[in-house]
Amino acid sequence: QVQLVESGGGLVQAGGSLRLSCAARVRTFSIYGMGWFRQAPGKGREFVATISGSGSSTYYADSVKGRFTISRDNAKNTLYLQMNSLKPEDTAVYYCAADIIQWRLGTRPEQYAHWGQGTQVTVSS
Repeated sequence: QVQLVESGGGLVQAGGSLRLSCAARVRTFSIYGMGWFRQAPGKGREFVATISGSGSSTYYADSVKGRFTISRDNAKNTLYLQMNSLKPEDTAVYYCAADIIQWRLGTRPEQYAHWGQGTQVTVSS
């Protein structure tokens, strides 16, 4: 069983930065591909970024490319999302998710078997 717990959300002004963390309670973290998704009020769950099990490969949504960085520390069973140059349109609940196919770099929610509870990010203008 995989348990994921996000933290690090909050309120920040436009142009500011936040770093989200996702702590995984799992025996072997590196066998899971990991992703970040977000959901704004009244909208569907949107892909943000994904990283392979080893951390060697990443992929980003165009909307965050160059501003967000996904990374992982397999020794600490933790996934990160560094968010810089934040915009009001980045406001959403952010979720981390685990994919049992570690190399897939999935961009669709249905490709991920395990989800955290989410953390709110609010960017004021």
